[in-house]
Amino acid sequence: MKLSFLGVGHWHATMHGEAALAAGAGIASAWDPEPEAAAGFAQKFGCPVAPSLQAALEHADLAVVMGRPFEIVERGLQVIAAEVPLLLEKPVGISADATDALIAAAQRKAAFVAMALPHGMAMMAALGDLDAAGRRGPISHSHFRLINGPPQRYVDDGVAWVLDPAIGGGGALRNLGIHGINAFLMLAAGQEVEIASASFGRPLHGTKVEDYAAIVLRAADGMLGLIEAGYTFASMKRGLFEWRVSAANATLSDFGDRLALATLDDEKQTDLPATPIARRYHDVMADTLQRLAEGRPPAVSLADARRAMAIIDRCYALERA
Repeated sequence: MKLSFLGVGHWHATMHGEAALAAGAGIASAWDPEPEAAAGFAQKFGCPVAPSLQAALEHADLAVVMGRPFEIVERGLQVIAAEVPLLLEKPVGISADATDALIAAAQRKAAFVAMALPHGMAMMAALGDLDAAGRRGPISHSHFRLINGPPQRYVDDGVAWVLDPAIGGGGALRNLGIHGINAFLMLAAGQEVEIASASFGRPLHGTKVEDYAAIVLRAADGMLGLIEAGYTFASMKRGLFEWRVSAANATLSDFGDRLALATLDDEKQTDLPATPIARRYHDVMADTLQRLAEGRPPAVSLADARRAMAIIDRCYALERA
């Protein structure tokens, strides 16, 4: 399969490129409105630079679309019009409503549109296996913590726009919290979800966006989910990642480098395989390419992303109220 990479000035571009090669795909071309960014990506991966976005799509089986949120929407519409399947970075726009034009276009064209939300794939598969075996039970609560280092790293990476709410749509909750919110919505499996509380920490780094957010969600069946997202870990190179789901018979924890499973019926604690965080985009890419080849829908759809974005919108509205 041949992939084209659009908006390669994005800080995740290298991870997506490495993931494509790991999945056995070829990189057909790279494009970015900034020629230096396109040239740097092309040199790293040995691919040609496309002179335009439309030219990049001419021989593509899948387009990986990155950029500022509004650019992802604009570029996504062009890719859908060209009838090329998409893998989108997040966030798509600065609000849930911003996804509507893409969703409508995708529905008209019956387009394949996947979201690159890499965390939770192994966890959800393990929970599904437990449930199928009758060994999970009802879920009481879950906790999704993703705390990265200070926001200066976005400035250092040349993407300071992430810290401008008018462009990025918010701070740590919009940028990082969407991973945990999407995971909770997957556990809720279509239930109505309400915001039990939404709190934002005091600013530490002098930006216009929040450094930390703690959100509690409640599903209709009473299941609770705590989502923590922040730029408050005291390191520019490391962060804190802990995801946990507690059910009647099983507690499953994702520590970033391993899954730890405890089960009540046999009193066992087991470590399960887990892809390290640095390579989780490999899993997303491999899964996306397989689903596309087999004619199956994506693991995380644009509609899924819209539901998570809508919750984030409501949390910000509660903060302003």
